[in-house]
Order: sequence, then C-alpha cells, then structure tokens
Amino acid sequence: MVAMFLHVLAHDVKSRVIQREFVRSEETVSRHFNLILLVVLRLYDELIKKLVPITNNCTDQRWKCFKNFLGALDGTYIKFDLPAVDRPTFRMRKGKITTNVLGICNMKRDFVYVLAGWEGSAADSWILRDALARHNRLLSKCWKFFCLIQSESYHLQEWRGPENAPTTAKEYFNMKHSFTRNVIESAFGVPKGHWAILRGKSYYPLQV
Repeated sequence: MVAMFLHVLAHDVKSRVIQREFVRSEETVSRHFNLILLVVLRLYDELIKKLVPITNNCTDQRWKCFKNFLGALDGTYIKFDLPAVDRPTFRMRKGKITTNVLGICNMKRDFVYVLAGWEGSAADSWILRDALARHNRLLSKCWKFFCLIQSESYHLQEWRGPENAPTTAKEYFNMKHSFTRNVIESAFGVPKGHWAILRGKSYYPLQV
C-alpha cells in the first residue's frame, strides 16, 4: 500500500499506471491510496511543527533582526486538473489552473502552518484573512505582518558586493526581509523537488 502511494506522489502517475506496475485492480489502487492518505492526515501534528517565536538569543544572521517573529509566510501555486466549467476562478494570472497554498515556516524551514484549497486567482491577502478568521486559526489578532518596503530595492542580487551594501534603515530592512523570503521559498521548493505530484498538473481532484 505504502509503495503505491509513494509512487504516485514521487512520479505523478495515473492510477492505471499503478495498476499495471503493481499488478493490482483499479479498486485496490484507489482504496489503498485513500487509506494511506488518511493516515498521513492523522500525522498532521507530527509533520507540522509547533509555533516557537524567534528568541532574543538567536544568532542566525537572517533572523536575529526579527525577534519574537513566528517565521516567514508566502504562497505557492499547485497545478491540478479541473472540469472546464470550474476553471475560470482557479486560473492564475499566468493562465494556468492552480490552487494557491498559504504556508508559514520557521527558521529551520519546517512548516508551522499550511492552508490549501484556495483558487489560483485569489490574492494572498484574501487567503491570509481566511486563515485569521478560521475557528482553528493559527494566529491571534495581536500578531503583525511585516511586508517589504515597496519604494526600496528588494531582491538579494541587488545587495551583492560591498559597494551595494544598504545605506539606510529601509534598505537594511528590505535586505533582511528578502533573506527570510528565501527561506519560505526554499521550504516550498524541497517538497516540490521530492514529489512530482506538486510540480506537474495533478490527476487528482482538489480535495485530494
């Protein structure tokens, strides 16, 4: 059962491929896949790490300026198949059919929160408001979110070399913010690198 489940995730193949390679019926493949999926969902508390704010004695150069922060937040797009009638709301600005997944990771790139299922056309701010409004919401109203300063340089390549070092407090903040942004992008990149089902257009419905 586990081997079939992992094969689907690692190679993003249809059930009929699993049927052929594991010599099992369609009913057996579907039943076993869903059984293992339910087990994985029950491991949520093990897979999603507990919230631990960044402490005052943090020595990591990327995070030491963000004491008491929970981590870095961003969204990522996951492609999947959908009936034509439902596609317009899930079509992102680049035209692909996706779901927009919100994630928060800590300084070790461990996820501390994930909210999946939103339409690809949804703005990140809408999804964040939904996360705050849910009964099992991760964040209380006292937490604040720090975005980049729009009027200043932001991308890390702009700071390369001693001659490009920040000269103002706003530039310094954007440089540090950019470092933490790279952490959450890397956190999303690791599972996408391991599991092809997160990179290609999944054959499974959005709920799965």
